[in-house]
Amino acid sequence: MNRFIAWVDARFPLTRMLREHLTEYYAPKNFNFFYFFGALALLVLVVQILTGIWLTMHYKPDAELAFGSVEHIMRNVNYGWLIRYMHATGASAFFIIVYLHMFRGLMYGSHRPPRELVWIVGMLIFLVLMGEAFMGYVLPWGQMSYWGAQVIINLFTAIPWIGPDLAEWIRGGFAISDPTLNRLFAFHVVALPIVLILLVGVHLVALHEVGSNNPDGIEIKETKDAQGRPADGIPFHPYYTVKDLFGAVVFLFVAAVIIFYFPTVNGLFLEPENFEPADPLNTPEHIKPVWYFGTFYAILRAVPHKLTGVVLMGLSILLLFLLPWLDRSPARSWRYRPIYKQMLLIFAVSFLVLMYLGSQPPTATYTLLAQVFTVIYFAFFIALPFVSRWERPRPVPDRITGKG
Repeated sequence: MNRFIAWVDARFPLTRMLREHLTEYYAPKNFNFFYFFGALALLVLVVQILTGIWLTMHYKPDAELAFGSVEHIMRNVNYGWLIRYMHATGASAFFIIVYLHMFRGLMYGSHRPPRELVWIVGMLIFLVLMGEAFMGYVLPWGQMSYWGAQVIINLFTAIPWIGPDLAEWIRGGFAISDPTLNRLFAFHVVALPIVLILLVGVHLVALHEVGSNNPDGIEIKETKDAQGRPADGIPFHPYYTVKDLFGAVVFLFVAAVIIFYFPTVNGLFLEPENFEPADPLNTPEHIKPVWYFGTFYAILRAVPHKLTGVVLMGLSILLLFLLPWLDRSPARSWRYRPIYKQMLLIFAVSFLVLMYLGSQPPTATYTLLAQVFTVIYFAFFIALPFVSRWERPRPVPDRITGKG
């Protein structure tokens, strides 16, 4: 075995990569519960790719056959129901994990220098993941898939000058039909997964170049021991690989309970309307997005003017990219920033409330609430540059406190 590894090392830096990214990569010793989600996101990505490959063996990207092929997978293919539910549950699990991963970054200042590139690449992953999820949602060609695609693609028509032509190109014609399904299938199974895998690789390399953040927001590289290693760091392997393995086991147990006992989660993960074939002549009473798009859909609906709503929805995502430059506080972690901590909690509440409102019918009351919480959502980004400058954070310790 040693001779084989030496032979590989002479042609590929396998041992060096393992040292740099595992055994000799020092991570802060005070990682807490929120640091499970980076590894879990990688786990779910692998599961989604594997189950997706298996589903494409039986799925037919044809408007006449797509819904029937999904029913065939569910009813006739051995364990097809299990693979389909794993893929559908994995999509929702992916967004739960990613949202918690992003929230942890905001809590502890992982978007702050020198990790701006890590944050930006992470946001690009989020953006690609949204596109991947939308396209995958359309593929079963159920009622909500069809009409959801109708609503989302029609948003492009609001773009001045090029909007109608762009929407026509995405549809492959003047209406949602077979060419639309074929294009979305190609992007979902080939183009976007490749981009996603590349971005995840860049994200990890950029992270290991600058080092992981921690709940105290302290740079462990600044204090080293006699051997030149971070005094407040421990090797990622075996300490955090074992910890992440425990988190993965707990996650897989919870996911198994959902998949085997209530895979639709009362219509949250899989809507009842999507178990009906797409019918262009029968519009559902209430067209709503999947839960993880609810926040941005509520912002879109909060504004009566279509173009303004589209602009605000895009701006709500763009501002997340700009956070490294909006937040200028000398302290990173919210542990030492009491005003920022309150602002972030209010922002999180507004995000969740908008997520709920996006799944509700557009009544006058819900629309008014969406407008109020949209203002709160954007107020966080508007106030952040000013608050981060005049807020006086509590003294930040020189070394990690030991609290996770």
